Amino acid sequence: MFQRDYFMRMIEQMTEAVGQILNLRRERKHEDALLFIDELLDKKFRLSSKLIRSLSDDDLMRMMTTNGILETDHLQAIAILMKHEAELNAELGKEDESFIANLKSLHLFLRLSLVGAEPTLAEPRLQIKELLERLLPYELPRQTKRLLTDWHMEEGRYDSAENLMHELLEDNGLGRAEAEELYSRMLLQADERLEAGGLPREEIKQGLEALSNK
Repeated sequence: MFQRDYFMRMIEQMTEAVGQILNLRRERKHEDALLFIDELLDKKFRLSSKLIRSLSDDDLMRMMTTNGILETDHLQAIAILMKHEAELNAELGKEDESFIANLKSLHLFLRLSLVGAEPTLAEPRLQIKELLERLLPYELPRQTKRLLTDWHMEEGRYDSAENLMHELLEDNGLGRAEAEELYSRMLLQADERLEAGGLPREEIKQGLEALSNK
């Protein structure tokens, strides 16, 4: 009962906060909205907004783990706020700041999806799809591509995972042994799942053979 009440309060607070951000945005008070996001980050998550922005997603997840339990609701809230921050910065013409905030949000939602987080505040898969569309004009960092590769593997999108794997290999962001391990993991799946994921078993074997011949 206590946990349910806590989640309900969290949902209500975030709904109200997002509403205030959207109202300020409609009123063209973007700087006020960005300040409001800063204040929320400072007040709600035991960490300063500056620290939240500077920490990697790995470090942030560690900081948001208490007694071995990941506070996925807090991470969802931070990811949502980062996404709104990106939108505000984009409308202010601050492309670099918008890109960084979108990337932060994407990484957090990918991590949440990979750990199977309950979507208490947002559905990670839907958020990931929207963020990837936003980031389509940009070359993504290696770390993002590696995280996306893991996510595509988990989601059974083996053709997308393979495409990213080759990009990383060409960019020296992935070793041959790691690529071989990815192919080996795919081969453990049933033929039907591989077909549904756009990468039949025979193509995986061909890819694995091509790697071995390099």
